[in-house]
Amino acid sequence: MNALKTALAERRPQIGLWQALANPYTAEICAGAGYDWLLFDGEHAPNTVQTLLAQLQAVARHPVEPVVRPAVGDPAVIKQYLDIGFRSLLVPMVESAAQAEMLVAATRFPPRGIRGVASATSRASGFGADGGYLARAHEDICLIVQIESRAGLDAIEEIAAVDGVDALFIGPGDLAGALGHLGNPGHAEVQDAIAGALDRVQRAGKAAGIFALSPEDARARMAAGACFVSIGTDIGVLMKGSRGLLDALKG
Repeated sequence: MNALKTALAERRPQIGLWQALANPYTAEICAGAGYDWLLFDGEHAPNTVQTLLAQLQAVARHPVEPVVRPAVGDPAVIKQYLDIGFRSLLVPMVESAAQAEMLVAATRFPPRGIRGVASATSRASGFGADGGYLARAHEDICLIVQIESRAGLDAIEEIAAVDGVDALFIGPGDLAGALGHLGNPGHAEVQDAIAGALDRVQRAGKAAGIFALSPEDARARMAAGACFVSIGTDIGVLMKGSRGLLDALKG
């Protein structure tokens, strides 16, 4: 059972950490820290199918849900990620209901969708050991779509209405650029747009998520109903910790 999918359906807060170092050793360390989910980034991090597989294997013994973000919502790439064992996806730059419907289809076997069938050779099915995988794989798929453009904002209600979309996630960085405030997601216009978007997602009946700018921002977003929240990155944790250690010595 995909605990993340269940929690989002019940609107229980799920706290996550971005994984951008593309390394199984650091992924395993983060997996033991107590987060509900880890995001393995295939969009802006130097990941391949092989590096993602190694990280999946590294975190497998921990009770954390691995979420993968492809560089683009390509059904061929999604198929590979599902076959190696990911069952939760965060797809960037979703801007229409038609695009969301295509993504849902990419995560379902026929006749529900267009996912290619290779269950006997896929890690997701235990290399064929799970005889019921083809029939029920879709039940555990958690599809989260990322809203980070003007077009995405305009289409929130239509995207949220697509059956098979479990949550909508606001990306402050790209959204800030789209609204004319590149590098400044804290700008009042961006913050107003985010607040409005999160409210619209919830009123449309879907779970809302966001990449929080700080722990304080995360608390405020969760108080407003967001339940899928990232509170940082592995790179940020390493940079802050390494610099803080040196600063403490120099004092």
